[in-house]
Amino acid sequence: MIAALAAEAAAHWNGALTRLLRDRENVVYEMALPQGRAALRLHRQGYQSAAAIGSELWWCDALARAGVPVPAALPSRDGALLVTLSNGRHASATAWLEGEALGEAGKPFIRPLQQTLDLHHALGALLARLHRVTDGLTLPDGFSRPRWDRDGLVGEAPFWGRFWDHPAATPDQRATLIRARDMLRERLAGDQGLIHADVLRENVLVDADAVSLIDFDDSGFGFRLYDLGTALMQNLYEPAYPDIRDALMAGYGTTDTAMVEALTLARTLASVGWTIPRLAADDPIHHSHLARAVMWAGRVIR
Repeated sequence: MIAALAAEAAAHWNGALTRLLRDRENVVYEMALPQGRAALRLHRQGYQSAAAIGSELWWCDALARAGVPVPAALPSRDGALLVTLSNGRHASATAWLEGEALGEAGKPFIRPLQQTLDLHHALGALLARLHRVTDGLTLPDGFSRPRWDRDGLVGEAPFWGRFWDHPAATPDQRATLIRARDMLRERLAGDQGLIHADVLRENVLVDADAVSLIDFDDSGFGFRLYDLGTALMQNLYEPAYPDIRDALMAGYGTTDTAMVEALTLARTLASVGWTIPRLAADDPIHHSHLARAVMWAGRVIR
């Protein structure tokens, strides 16, 4: 079914599918076009509206045109950036970016430490550039993206769900999640604007010593330092975590460690909420995400 739908989508770009890259929130294929390689994305139904996806594509295209290493949106043969398939699902295509993922969730980095630090410094600089270029853009009428502000992270109805109500949380874990939420509701502050909001290792491509950023599916309006928090979340068990954090912050140009680590906590909490509707009840990720959030809350709440 998915393969047939992907072939239908590829036809809108006169493309040919070459391989499946990812089958998670969205289904992503590599696609061969007359002008070269591209990434074809079948968007998950019921998550982002057509207006929100169109806004994401507009933003990425504007960034790419300004020279920021992100995937530029590719118009279909009819000129549309977003097409609707026969089952109502949306599809889009972006230009191919070279590189391999910075790392993989749950696995230690395999690069030498200094190279890992250099890449995180480069990532921080890339995020600063992305934010700076974005501030110079005039968003079109109807631009729509989710909110990763205080309400979107720790309000009564966070964008990814009420993490403190996770059914697998023990009473002690739930109490810690609530304390963390209450603390963040009072503490979160800082510059806000359009952010990537999902700077995971898999979404950072490395080509030699250069980095690029893909998968803007969760991008939205929120705290700028949340982008650093999302990048650090997967590194909390790394022995070199303090050095990785400092390299990322130095590249970005901030010294506000307390806020970066508070927003890292906000992301660990959001990820707990993310698991509730998406994973089977017996998936071990529920417990690992809960344990990570509780561990980091113990570090940040003082």
